Amino acid sequence: MKHSLLWKLACTVLVAAFVLSACGTPAAAPAATTAPAAATDAPAATTAPVATDVPAATAVPVVDVPLRWRTRPDNKEEIAVYTKISGELDAQLEGITLAYEPGGTEGANYQDQLKTEVAAGTAPDVFWIPGTDVADFATRGLILNVAPLAGKTAGFDTKAFYSGPMYHLTFNPDGSKSGADSGALWGLPRDVSTFALYLNMDLINEAGAPDPRELAKQGKWDWNAFLDVAKKTRALGTDIYGYGASAWWGPYGTWLNAAGGGFFNADRTACNLNSAESLKGLTFQRSLYQDFDVATPYGEDPEPPFRAGKVAMFQNGRWATPGARTVTFNWDVVQLPNGPQGTPGNWLFWGAYVVNAKTAHPEEAWKLVQALTTAETQSKVAALGANIPSRVSQEALDAFITYTPPANNIAFLNGIADAAKPTAEGPLWAGSWPEYDKIVGPAVQAVLTGGKTVDEFSKTICDEANKVFKK
Repeated sequence: MKHSLLWKLACTVLVAAFVLSACGTPAAAPAATTAPAAATDAPAATTAPVATDVPAATAVPVVDVPLRWRTRPDNKEEIAVYTKISGELDAQLEGITLAYEPGGTEGANYQDQLKTEVAAGTAPDVFWIPGTDVADFATRGLILNVAPLAGKTAGFDTKAFYSGPMYHLTFNPDGSKSGADSGALWGLPRDVSTFALYLNMDLINEAGAPDPRELAKQGKWDWNAFLDVAKKTRALGTDIYGYGASAWWGPYGTWLNAAGGGFFNADRTACNLNSAESLKGLTFQRSLYQDFDVATPYGEDPEPPFRAGKVAMFQNGRWATPGARTVTFNWDVVQLPNGPQGTPGNWLFWGAYVVNAKTAHPEEAWKLVQALTTAETQSKVAALGANIPSRVSQEALDAFITYTPPANNIAFLNGIADAAKPTAEGPLWAGSWPEYDKIVGPAVQAVLTGGKTVDEFSKTICDEANKVFKK
């Protein structure tokens, strides 16, 4: 225990004090004859009782505050990363005992489960949520506004983190403003990431396809070059795929962005999925599944076949690196291919550590959030491969490049720095992101799996999606 030394020392002091009081105190002096009359009313002094008559003194032991915290790991390797970090912080945080619990591993919706647990009073004290869900949790009163605690924290500065995540984490829905003076702080960003393509270079070389990393260096890595590599590697066998991506909004959103489109209008108050640019991006992605048959079946997890050596280009974020480090084939990463606009579509993904609104220990929980987002802790997590530090520091970025494999770490940083500045993942303060996603996700899946044409999608999607925005 962290307090064992203090406990032993306290007991030693108490025993010493007891011996002195029992054996070393002189007998009371006789009452002075000149004492005032009032003194004669006092009871006569008596000798101190023997030590055996005094109950043994007991000290109240110092008890650590127990805190539970949770993330949603992408794989077992990521669970190991955060388990290790939890153990290290447990030893550092005086007066706090930590229990880390991975979430989202039983098939239940991670965010929905948290909402249920917060309402029932059983949720962890601190938990991670995606950036898209911050507004939903905040407006429901599920997470604590830690701005008052941050205001009393010496040296704390929101500018130490990327401005994209901090815009949303300091947004005050009542005052409709954001920033350090908004009076709102919903948490701190754990990490940032962009998408990259994880490459199986053994497959690419076997197929005689050009090296995507070299094409990127030459400025020739575009949709046509990407499709060429995907076709050539797909031709290696019926169980070999040129491309794989998970079935959620991030992967398909990048194709929309690269074509100049996207989910929302500029101020994020209405749907933009039926714009010509968005539909162009969706059409290209659909062709990977329906026209050219180069992609793993949409809706099936592409990570296991990638690790098994069956997928040439696997689209995912930095969080997939710990798993990729377990493979036996030659692998690396490359940035996403440029779209018709000449730049790749991408996202600045981030998630935040937030404090349960019902925690019994808000101050200790805030200490944990800070400890989980220090430069030191973020550097350790980044070294283990799970993410990119969310603190804006050239030193952190320089160090990140050295955390290999993959050798081409610059691909992730290019995703952050590329001309168009990737769209920061963020919630819909003007509406409900979870409701928006529930409408859009199945509609996109219908297109990519061949159940609906792009034209059919375009005619109704925004009529439905716009219903989630506040009027």
